[in-house]
Amino acid sequence: MNNRSHSSSHTTSLVRVAAMVVCTCLAPSLAPSVACAQEPAASAIAVARDVVITKGATNMAEPLVRGVIESVKNNLLPTNPQLGRELNEVAATLQKEFEGKLNEVIDTFARAYARRFTEAELKDLLLFYKTPLGQKFSKEEPAAIEDGLKGAQEWGDAFSETVFARVRAEMQKKGHRL
Repeated sequence: MNNRSHSSSHTTSLVRVAAMVVCTCLAPSLAPSVACAQEPAASAIAVARDVVITKGATNMAEPLVRGVIESVKNNLLPTNPQLGRELNEVAATLQKEFEGKLNEVIDTFARAYARRFTEAELKDLLLFYKTPLGQKFSKEEPAAIEDGLKGAQEWGDAFSETVFARVRAEMQKKGHRL
């Protein structure tokens, strides 16, 4: 596999992981709520952080830091192939150095939840995620999102072909061959 296709594949994987993180962690926070009217209390952020951790979002956020580092490295490799070994060394060093960045991602998610949910709602969510159903939901949700994204991509590809064929047909009626 050449660097360009590897980089493209890696970028696609990174985008897929990011999409899962957004869907899993932030999608619930997009619903309007009274809680978003002011900056959340520290106690609400703390409960929200527990929600994020308990629902397993850290497992999906972890690849973000690693993925960004790899993406930068892979973007530099095609124009600097002679630096492959050194870029790998720097990437490995940065991965260790930036391990703590995961907490920043978790805190970002926690603030988003705390802005959209009241502290009482967050406590209820935390209780849910600690139940067997909540644990199953946390475990299965990433796969369900992945399946949904794959299905949506397949649907979009098929729909695109339909639209393309219709545009061609309509343009042919107007005397244009595409």
